[in-house]
Amino acid sequence: MSTKTTADTNGLPVRIDAWVWAVRMFKTRGEAADAVRAGHVKLNGNAVKPAQQVVPGDRVRVWKNHHEHDLEVLQTIRKRVGAPIARTCYTDHAPPPPPREFMPAVPRRDPGTGRPTKKERRDMEKFLGRRR
Repeated sequence: MSTKTTADTNGLPVRIDAWVWAVRMFKTRGEAADAVRAGHVKLNGNAVKPAQQVVPGDRVRVWKNHHEHDLEVLQTIRKRVGAPIARTCYTDHAPPPPPREFMPAVPRRDPGTGRPTKKERRDMEKFLGRRR
């Protein structure tokens, strides 16, 4: 018997915390329930409790790692499945995250020079454009 057939609920309602955990948005069921309670998971635009039921066609918004996922439920599952199967249970309508901008390295001082003096700090801030 395949994993997909045992985990599939054929469109029956499933708890939202169990569903976001089953489709691998969160690593643990407890983490998923905590995120729902904290308001990081919304169902059709409304904050919900972990026991709220999800059915195919619902829109679930998940705020995770400074990125919002806008998921449309295609299939309800109760048990956690592999990533390839989990991706077939929803469609993510959120735009891809923006590319990471180049972060300049933190300026380093030579070892043994100690802390910059007030004059050196002002000169450095003026050079970097943080000060007039």
